[in-house]
Amino acid sequence: MKFTELLKTALQSLNSNRKRSFLTIIGIMIGIAAVITILGIGDGVKQSMYDKFGNAKQGQKTTEVYFEPDDKETTIHGFSKEDLINVRKDFGDKIKSASIKHDSVINANISVGDTEQPLSLNLLKKPMNKIKILAGKSITSQQLEMLQPVAMIRESLAKKEYGSIQNAIGTTIFSNDTSYRVIGVYRNESRYDNYGIKSDNGVDIMIPYNLYYRGQNDTQGDTIKLTFSQDANVDKISDQIAKYMQKKGAAARQGSYKYLNMEKELKSFSSQIGMITGFISLVAAISLFIAGIGVMNMMYISVSERTQEIGIRLAVGANPGNIMLQFLIEAMVLTVIGGMIGFALGVGMSHLLAPFIKLGVIKLKAHVSFKYFLLAFGVSSSVGLIFGILPAKQAANKNLIDILR
Repeated sequence: MKFTELLKTALQSLNSNRKRSFLTIIGIMIGIAAVITILGIGDGVKQSMYDKFGNAKQGQKTTEVYFEPDDKETTIHGFSKEDLINVRKDFGDKIKSASIKHDSVINANISVGDTEQPLSLNLLKKPMNKIKILAGKSITSQQLEMLQPVAMIRESLAKKEYGSIQNAIGTTIFSNDTSYRVIGVYRNESRYDNYGIKSDNGVDIMIPYNLYYRGQNDTQGDTIKLTFSQDANVDKISDQIAKYMQKKGAAARQGSYKYLNMEKELKSFSSQIGMITGFISLVAAISLFIAGIGVMNMMYISVSERTQEIGIRLAVGANPGNIMLQFLIEAMVLTVIGGMIGFALGVGMSHLLAPFIKLGVIKLKAHVSFKYFLLAFGVSSSVGLIFGILPAKQAANKNLIDILR
């Protein structure tokens, strides 16, 4: 028989037992959907991290050397304009560029009320929607875009300097020769997160990012971003710059200079995510084994019920190879249909669940590549082949004389 005829016969046979075929397909569908969902989310995590921190698109390598102060409340910055000039001068033949990276959460001397004092700032690039406004209103996106000198302050600071949160509204604070009008007071929150990092919500004051850093491209900061050519030894050069700053940096005595190789960290992170998703996928794939047993059971029943059909085919000239191939194709059609439905379901589930997974400030999106379609097709076909071969062999081994009896 031609392959197209065998395929048509297989579909007709499955269609004649719709309920049994559907129940068997469900097992394959669930197994493939679970694996694709896990792999799609895992790849989405890696892709999101590379999009956020990687630099592969430019064909360059980047790293950051940062200053870690001994006193977390200090207003001293690790890098000055002079430090950046010295790094460019002494390492210009080893790096492509060096620039000060402006942080969003910093400490600075701010004039509030009648005194100037060191306070923590959150420099806003977009409206802060995760805080509770107790008085006044929040800074809007329009105010940020128009560089309006407005500010929001912490509840405890408002009570300390102005007696009550209502009294703080409309007052003025000063920073970098700029006066900011207080338009809102927000609820106190923890100053540090579980990792000991300054919390965006736990700062004393919130003001516009672009207004605060206006005209300060390479003036001061706690991090410098370095860009290297593709063949550069990032680890070695970054280590040299960190040690150089530890000796000659403006704030060398107030803390330590360290470097962070993002490419190396991303590769390590991707490897860990790959191991986790691989292990979880392996666990999920157990359902495919169980579904395969279901396929085998169904095919054994089908062979038993269609003994007369097998005898007729043998009588009209079909050889055992044709009979075996027919039942193998039926098993594979069954599992491939389940695999394709499971793939589509897995893609949908991964895109549906990904946005609900918390990954800091990064918005996670699922990523399902074409290789996962090939994986779903290959695995589902293999399940049909492996678990269908014994029933198909049993059908091919039936003896025409025994059937006629």
